[in-house]
Amino acid sequence: MPDTVATRPAGLAAARPTALSVRCTRALLSPWARLSLLVALLAAGGVTVLLLQPQRLLADGWPPQLSGVAAVVLFGVAYALCTVAFVPRPLLNLAAGALFGSPLGTVSSLGGTVLGAGIAFGLGRLLGQDALRPLLRGRWLKAADGQLSRHGFRSMLAARLFPGVPFWAANYCAAVSRMGWVPFLLATAVGSVPNTAAYVVAGARASTPTSPAFLVAMGFIAVTGVGAAVVAWCKRHHLRG
Repeated sequence: MPDTVATRPAGLAAARPTALSVRCTRALLSPWARLSLLVALLAAGGVTVLLLQPQRLLADGWPPQLSGVAAVVLFGVAYALCTVAFVPRPLLNLAAGALFGSPLGTVSSLGGTVLGAGIAFGLGRLLGQDALRPLLRGRWLKAADGQLSRHGFRSMLAARLFPGVPFWAANYCAAVSRMGWVPFLLATAVGSVPNTAAYVVAGARASTPTSPAFLVAMGFIAVTGVGAAVVAWCKRHHLRG
């Protein structure tokens, strides 16, 4: 009996740090802690982009020591990271066309588009969904969430085909919804082709703005922009309902 009584304080002392570590782990893994981490990562990415100024590629060109397939792959990876950090895709697509021409520029841009969308979707789903879903109480927010959750592929395909919805916004909105990975990535890959190719061609032919290819590309961009405005106008009553 004395031995048993003597061992109780030591057992309680060992249990207290364990309970404290469990509480700390739960706090660090809580939805709002993960959301804070996501905000910090995105802020750090935005600051990095401001410091590195990737838009200088349009003026300075690609580093001469990098060429061929390695340059195309590296640009695609950099493209993906830049989209996660809110760099506009049209700027990156123009740079891809100016640096690599239409065929390779389109391949690199599409690869970067899908990779960047996957990274953003994964970050949003892992770090932001649990904290943000309870906040979807407004009528417009509920309507958008329901559209993305029930008709994921169709909704994301429309968002990619028509300009107007920022790329990063569509990624994180989809991540907060209940859309699956496969429809999200597939709709991104298919829907991003037309506008990506148009901007890449425009970037590749920017030195000859009167060429037929440049004019067709710019016309396509203008037509899709008008089409997006018309679709948004027609759908406004549906979202309100």
